[in-house]
Amino acid sequence: MNYTFDFSVIWNNIGLFTAGAFVTIRLSLIAIAFGLILGIVGALFRTSENRFLNWLAIAYVEAIRNTPFLIQLFFIFFGLPNLGIKLTAEQAAILSLAVNFGAYSTEIVRAGVESIHKGQVEAGLALGFKPLSVFRYIVLTPALSNISPALVGQIILAVLFTSVVSQIAAEDLTFAGDYLNSRTFRSFEIYFTISLIYLAIVWLIKGLTYAIEKRFFEFAKYRR
Repeated sequence: MNYTFDFSVIWNNIGLFTAGAFVTIRLSLIAIAFGLILGIVGALFRTSENRFLNWLAIAYVEAIRNTPFLIQLFFIFFGLPNLGIKLTAEQAAILSLAVNFGAYSTEIVRAGVESIHKGQVEAGLALGFKPLSVFRYIVLTPALSNISPALVGQIILAVLFTSVVSQIAAEDLTFAGDYLNSRTFRSFEIYFTISLIYLAIVWLIKGLTYAIEKRFFEFAKYRR
């Protein structure tokens, strides 16, 4: 093997990697936040006795879970402008990631909601809790606690999915690596470094998720 490792390309362009990493983190956090809201709403629809809302949620979940994320991304970025809806690369990336994460989290949250015994809901209402308080403290909080491992796993996948948005020129970490590789051809050094940065980002967001989870559940437990 005559290959000579040269990581100077990394140190000389550290600002490019830093900027790309911050874009990746921003896209991930915003998309996960909106996607989780979609997931909670979708779970409410899935567990609703209203057949139309239930069907609507099923159609959404099936459409997203059974089509490639790349096609969803291309549809939003390249397809929607034909209908007069023009989005920047970053806006399209956030929307695609949020919609995709929302579909998967819908089923995860639904499983958590259905794990709560109906008797607990009836008891809460009998004690005078308002329906919103019952849902928040008696249904949603224990449900999220029950499904937190699966939800964290899906959050990690959502972070890794951000690497695909470079295909529409969203200037994330992968885009930065591709750009630099096309000019230096130091593929091993560049993609090895990117892998390490993604690993760090995943651990950062995973740690943030666990911290928020612990604080939220302890706070909710205290309030109850």
